[in-house]
Amino acid sequence: MLVIIDYGAGNLASVRNAFLKIGVQAAISSDPKVIVQADKAVLPGVGAFADAMENLRRLHLDMTVKAAIESGTPLLGICLGMQLLFTQGEEHGIHPGLDLVKGRVLRFDLPREYKVPHMGWNTIYPQEGSRLLKDIPGGSHFYFVHSYYVEPENDAAIAARSDYGIDFVCAIEQENLFATQFHPEKSGDMGLKILHNFAEL
Repeated sequence: MLVIIDYGAGNLASVRNAFLKIGVQAAISSDPKVIVQADKAVLPGVGAFADAMENLRRLHLDMTVKAAIESGTPLLGICLGMQLLFTQGEEHGIHPGLDLVKGRVLRFDLPREYKVPHMGWNTIYPQEGSRLLKDIPGGSHFYFVHSYYVEPENDAAIAARSDYGIDFVCAIEQENLFATQFHPEKSGDMGLKILHNFAEL
């Protein structure tokens, strides 16, 4: 069973519908028991880093996510869900994240011709050997909406990069932990391919 984690900050329906398009049943749950027993889990998210972390803690889902990862459950973070996996976020002050990936989340500091948030289609360049991005050609387009980007301490966690005024990390892969800054559920056939790759892990 694949479970989409509901902590009050997710793009839940569109993520579930995208999995349904590829023939994968996905439950939506905030029940720690259901999430820990899942074969795979998805941590979506839109909104502010600190508020999302507070929701996770209030629902005791911060420890649930960590327990799922420690047990070997594959987890996919999407957009804010990716950022929450990091050590800390720097949105309106410094706030602790789940610390599953060492690194931080920074706001874009770009020349004036670049609008923030970074919104719309952009190209990504996967690293060789990525399981999540298997058969995704370099230069494929995906849909982004974000003002912050991740900076992992360990380059080995980087699964893909993109460019928006600066070169930035747009996907990570670390053992059974996977995440994308872009929205695969809003990215057409290429996005569905990524969800299929995750479902087949």
